[in-house]
Amino acid sequence: MQEKKDAALRSDARRNRERILEVAVAELTRSPDAPLSAIAKKACVGQGTFYRNFPNREALVLEIYRYEMQQVADAAAQLLETREPAQALREWMDRLARFAMTKAGLADAIRMVTSAPGGPSKPGHAPVTSAAGLLLRAGENAGAIRPGVTPDDFLLAIAGLWQIDPGSDWQPRATRLLDLVMDGLRAGAPGRP
Repeated sequence: MQEKKDAALRSDARRNRERILEVAVAELTRSPDAPLSAIAKKACVGQGTFYRNFPNREALVLEIYRYEMQQVADAAAQLLETREPAQALREWMDRLARFAMTKAGLADAIRMVTSAPGGPSKPGHAPVTSAAGLLLRAGENAGAIRPGVTPDDFLLAIAGLWQIDPGSDWQPRATRLLDLVMDGLRAGAPGRP
């Protein structure tokens, strides 16, 4: 009986944490110095719950970055389960674009946290790089994209995403950019007619 109670508490704690992260993304994107108390209130959690999960602003901002990045990375394998490799890659690129726009909105908050003397460093993008590699290998193995494209090549090719103003009507521009990249990946693919 105690196991069921512990499992319910853990799932409730997980939901609280996820709700805090969702609210914090929106609030910190809007204003990088949004009060943590306002984030807790909008997430409908008490101060104790908030600070138990995120003892300070730095922990919250860095966890948002990691959380969002991991969501994008996890989507790669999920898409490959239900889509052809080229389609999975293209849909994943759209998710990556949404992440880029969220990250751009959080850039000021991330910069504030990581630029303080002795402060934490910005997390690397290893999960996204690994996800890109997974999708590229699947596409290459299926003959849907040109052979030999590395995750680093891919990330350099899509680097323009981070130059798009997230406050603008970014979606059509990102779609055009990613379609161009996808056309380049398909050129020279052995499975192409």
